[in-house]
Amino acid sequence: MYIWLARDNHAISLPAIPVMFADFQRVGIIGRLDKPVITDSLDLVVDVLKKSERDILIEEQTASLIAGNNGKIVSRNELHDCDLVIVVGGDGSILGIAKDLVDTDVPVLGINRGRLGFLADIYPDHIESGLLAVLQGSYRLEVHFLLEHSIVRDDELIRRGIALNDVVVNSGSITRMMDFALYINEEFVYSQRSDGLIISTPTGSTAYALSAGGPIMHPTLDAIVIVPMFPHTLTSRPLVVKGDSEIVVFVNSEDDFPLVTADSQEPFILQPYDRVYIRKNPKGLNIVYPTTHNFYESCRSKLDWGSRLGGNNR
Repeated sequence: MYIWLARDNHAISLPAIPVMFADFQRVGIIGRLDKPVITDSLDLVVDVLKKSERDILIEEQTASLIAGNNGKIVSRNELHDCDLVIVVGGDGSILGIAKDLVDTDVPVLGINRGRLGFLADIYPDHIESGLLAVLQGSYRLEVHFLLEHSIVRDDELIRRGIALNDVVVNSGSITRMMDFALYINEEFVYSQRSDGLIISTPTGSTAYALSAGGPIMHPTLDAIVIVPMFPHTLTSRPLVVKGDSEIVVFVNSEDDFPLVTADSQEPFILQPYDRVYIRKNPKGLNIVYPTTHNFYESCRSKLDWGSRLGGNNR
């Protein structure tokens, strides 16, 4: 394979893009329910699947957005029996299904009807060509690891959860900081007074962690980034640790009742002296991309990398 660089018109030989082959016969569909404008994309996905003679399973709430009897209506849990699940929405919609599919090997393909679209990479204008290519066996498969968190109170486990992007411990108020201590692999790192911490996967490094000043990490890296939120010090910086690290956030102050969230969902109120344990989940989420997918191109287009005054980006 050769890519021509516009600057000097020289060709550079690169390894072939990995192409996977699988028989996606049973295909599930789930859509973003709060965005009715996705109905045209849902209809097109169903049309492509019907022409390809696939068995179509439509999540029961999503079925209300699709006209006609186009497939078997199933519960969210029954999507576990699919060979492929197509998510029509945005990255947030994929975050929502991730916790349902993490204990399975069912891959996910995203149709982007959201904003950025780092995970959902097929746009509405390319649904037919992109989906057909995937169904014919031309795609890339990436495994994105998730974080699991456990909350321990008085040596008793009181809550578990998983996240594809991040686990966030924050003060729960825009007018108050929190006091906490951070430990990594049972080693004390620091005590801090700040708005909280973002503990992010590489997948989540382009989400909330990025807006808080964290680094961008390639989604296939085996690493976790810890990003302080508005720390009351000039020297606190994001910290990148090995993916198999165990991270513990210990709530210090008796006056604090902070929150913990996973992918910004289901906030849980912590009590003083609670401990939040964060580690990599044993299983990841399989995400299917077209062979044209390129993480760095996504960064260039979605994060406006390399823009220059006057419109000359060379």
